[in-house]
Amino acid sequence: MNRLSNVKTNLYGRPRVGLALSGGGARGLAHIGVLKVLAREGIPVDCLTGTSMGGVIAAAYAAGMSPAEIESEALATTRWRNLASLADLSLPRQGLFRGNRLLAYFERHFGQRTFADLDLPLALVAVDLNTGQEIILREGPVALAVRATVALPGLLAPVEVDGRRLADGGLLNNLPADVARQIGAEVVIAVDLSPRRGEIWLNHIRWAPEGVADTLHVLGDSVGVMVSAANEQKLEQARPEVLIRPAIPAGVNALAGYNRAAELIAAGERAAEAALPEIRRWMRRRANWRRLVHHAPVALVGRLGRKIAADLPG
Repeated sequence: MNRLSNVKTNLYGRPRVGLALSGGGARGLAHIGVLKVLAREGIPVDCLTGTSMGGVIAAAYAAGMSPAEIESEALATTRWRNLASLADLSLPRQGLFRGNRLLAYFERHFGQRTFADLDLPLALVAVDLNTGQEIILREGPVALAVRATVALPGLLAPVEVDGRRLADGGLLNNLPADVARQIGAEVVIAVDLSPRRGEIWLNHIRWAPEGVADTLHVLGDSVGVMVSAANEQKLEQARPEVLIRPAIPAGVNALAGYNRAAELIAAGERAAEAALPEIRRWMRRRANWRRLVHHAPVALVGRLGRKIAADLPG
């Protein structure tokens, strides 16, 4: 399927479209609404990148689940009883939750698939806590990679793989638009669900004891500061062609708001619908550039290319 996608892109002369999905906890459910609109309007997705919740949804789509199937699974999983079944509290050593049940959940859905088995190219982002480096995951078991990208420090224990301790990629790259470019996207549609500066990452943690809740609030504030600064810098460097920022209802953050899944998905739909003219404009612009390069004399391409390239992000 990866090869077929490339053949179609070249055959029809359209640009290769990459979708980059950010982290954001419960806020990330809005990504499903974006996928629904792109599928409904016939906007192709040739490759995907994701961090944290964005990585979960990107992996599901790359594995062949339709937006409707992802939506159905999200609405079922986010019921309180089902969410609680994924929690395996532990002594606070590496994280409040061990994450074994969550890994088992991902394994039920992805099975033993590796990245090579997916229908679409996928790259997930994690951070190696041993070195502080951003890690781009593109091979090996998909379920384990998804478990790594959601491992928010303090909440979920990191994943140990080949001497690395992998945690939530949002610490360094919460919206991997640059990674989409690295894996071949010519038009990058980036969906940003990161809280803006000053917004709250963690709040209303009523299920936790008071002392633990206070600790999580401090952790959330600290993570929020880091993620916001890194996100702004990464976006400036990546310059995605289309940036979609759904309007997220107040009170929804990394942990709170999963019970509002339908509302969040609808917010993603509205934002994607508003972005459709810009998406189509960029696809036409990139397609025209590809035709010009293909048909124009080499000398003309050399002169025009430098001028046009200066006006095109990426």
